[in-house]
Amino acid sequence: MAENLKGCSVCCKSSWNQLQDLCRLAKLSCPALGVSKRNLYDFEVEYLCDYKKIREQEYYLVKWRGYPDSESTWEPRQNLKCVRILKQFHKDLERELLRRHHRSKPPRHLDPNLSNYLVQKAKQRRALQRWEQELNAKRSHLGRITVENEVDLDGPPRAFVYINEYRVGEGITLNQVAVGCECQDCLWAPTGGCCPGASLHKFAYNDQGQVRLRAGQPIYECNSRCRCGYDCPNRVVQKGIRYDLCIFRTDDGRGWGVRTLEKIRKNSFVMEYVGEIITSEEAERRGQIYDRQGATYLFDLDYVEDVYTVDAAYYGNISHFVNHSCDPNLQVYNVFIDNLDERLPRIAFFATRTIWAGEELTFDYNMQVDPVDMESTRMDSNFGLAGLPGSPKKRVRIECKCGTQSCRKYLF
Repeated sequence: MAENLKGCSVCCKSSWNQLQDLCRLAKLSCPALGVSKRNLYDFEVEYLCDYKKIREQEYYLVKWRGYPDSESTWEPRQNLKCVRILKQFHKDLERELLRRHHRSKPPRHLDPNLSNYLVQKAKQRRALQRWEQELNAKRSHLGRITVENEVDLDGPPRAFVYINEYRVGEGITLNQVAVGCECQDCLWAPTGGCCPGASLHKFAYNDQGQVRLRAGQPIYECNSRCRCGYDCPNRVVQKGIRYDLCIFRTDDGRGWGVRTLEKIRKNSFVMEYVGEIITSEEAERRGQIYDRQGATYLFDLDYVEDVYTVDAAYYGNISHFVNHSCDPNLQVYNVFIDNLDERLPRIAFFATRTIWAGEELTFDYNMQVDPVDMESTRMDSNFGLAGLPGSPKKRVRIECKCGTQSCRKYLF
């Protein structure tokens, strides 16, 4: 029986750093973990708790990684090699001194309230760093995610699971497409109009991957049964997010938001709205709960009829954190790839204009699309509802805080 277990392994519940800390606490060397007698007594700064200045010497109260708070010690600055942590500590200290006392130079001793704030800020920053690592470990897309909160002490959301594609709810089935295109070149020589032509629609993209359809018209991408490869110009949304994005805490009471860390060209794909697909009846039930909580993440899939809803409250991707604006820089498109059920489109956000690095990403929760031709009329009849999370469940009038010149004052 033992020979059948050769090569088997199980994941350890402790991280590499945690195992190293356990070795040092027990004063044990472990070559496999890189802990030797030479570095057994090397200690790592977890964060700095307090500051004082005696004569001209600066001292810091150090919380050591792997050791309890009771074993924190005061150390002179020359003993500390943690340049990044020192810079962040002084940045937090100066910002808080400016806020409280309108000065940035630290006193010789910090009052207990201030030092306690710095500890809470350090703990929050570590929690956000761990969350950032978890998000990037779970993402399947190219674009990296960073997390930032320089506004308050709020940490990661307590009930949020990052997913990369729809999570199908109970009683709902996604039917896989049965056929694909036979094109040699889907953009320049589409056979029978490629996948869009098979559904009597136009090819969605130019040779730069930018959408060239009017808002309101559906996008049909090539699927898993097509002859074309991964680099096909009709595979854009399915490649996922390719821009580095930042989840950040807004300073005007709008909670978390998302900003881009890179320039995004007009009409480029940015992200999908991903969550749990549920029935409209279940969405109505959940919507009443979300109303009492003062937030909703319900996005109705009513391209042809109001049957299904995407709920991104618990399961979602970075779009969960995108805020509303009455003058948005993202536009919603309905996309069909491996599932052609028109009741279950994928919801994709494309840039309405050039979006510069550092700019917040927003979409209009109550967008309307005016019919421009007969081809898009079917979608336009319900597009205002499809673009609004929880739109058919208009129970609470929510004040808008987008701050744009064209603000409508209320979301719904």
